[in-house]
Amino acid sequence: MGDGNLWVAPGNPGELGCGVDERVSQLIDLALAEDIGPGDVTSEYFVPADREGRAFLVAKSNGVVAGVEAGAEVFRRVDAETEVSVILQDGSAIAPGAYVMEIAGKARSLLTAERTAINFVQRLSGIATRTALFVEAIKGTGASIIDTRKTTPGWRSLEKAAVLAGGGQNHRMGLYDRAMVKDNHLVVEGGVAALRESALLMKKDHPGVKVEVEAETLEQVKMFLGVEEIDYLLLDNMENEQMKKAVEMRGDCERPFLEASGGVTLDTVRGIAETGVEFISVGGLTHSAVALDLSLEFISGTEQD
Repeated sequence: MGDGNLWVAPGNPGELGCGVDERVSQLIDLALAEDIGPGDVTSEYFVPADREGRAFLVAKSNGVVAGVEAGAEVFRRVDAETEVSVILQDGSAIAPGAYVMEIAGKARSLLTAERTAINFVQRLSGIATRTALFVEAIKGTGASIIDTRKTTPGWRSLEKAAVLAGGGQNHRMGLYDRAMVKDNHLVVEGGVAALRESALLMKKDHPGVKVEVEAETLEQVKMFLGVEEIDYLLLDNMENEQMKKAVEMRGDCERPFLEASGGVTLDTVRGIAETGVEFISVGGLTHSAVALDLSLEFISGTEQD
């Protein structure tokens, strides 16, 4: 514990686990401070200080696991002497009863870290599981499922890693790694020449950054197909027949890539993929995922809610 009112992380957490960068490390510290506060009174007063514990993180439902290293880091952060053995890596399919990781150490430390560790793993596993359902639904079509920026604030790198674990792909990480022009009425006011000029200037200043432009109508698709500086066209809330037509309008050209977006569900995604678009963005991968059911089962020691 720290010497103030709230739990504070050790001054030097040591080497971070795989997949745990400094930003995630800070998030773990915030989550632990939120949960522990001035101290875990249950463990401190009801669990003997010398009691040792051994437990397994166990799946309670089918799914795809993700966030394992973040969960493991939580246990290590609470107590550097805790031994954590990862059994299943991110992207592994799991069924009820599957062991995800084994944890051994002071029972107090295990119990203090338990809820925060599970929160990370079950949230991220829920995203990986939902992503895998979408990926399976379009199997064989040639299209790819991609995520969006509709992520939990502060969790973006973790949630996008969970999408990868589920077989999806990442769209842009933020406002800095792809230009996405959505307010087309503002762009069109200056004409295609103005759009091209802006794209050229952006690419000159930011080499490697792609340009994506939203199209809401086939008329806009036709206009933007003539701008070679556009790398992606976002087909926003179009009907399947419209998207098929957009694919036909592009013809044999490799670019721009076509991305479908807007209200995509498991019931509709297959039909969208069969239109011939390369990418289908699904905000629900992250903002609507249901946490996967996981629990910590103790072989020795005690447990708490």
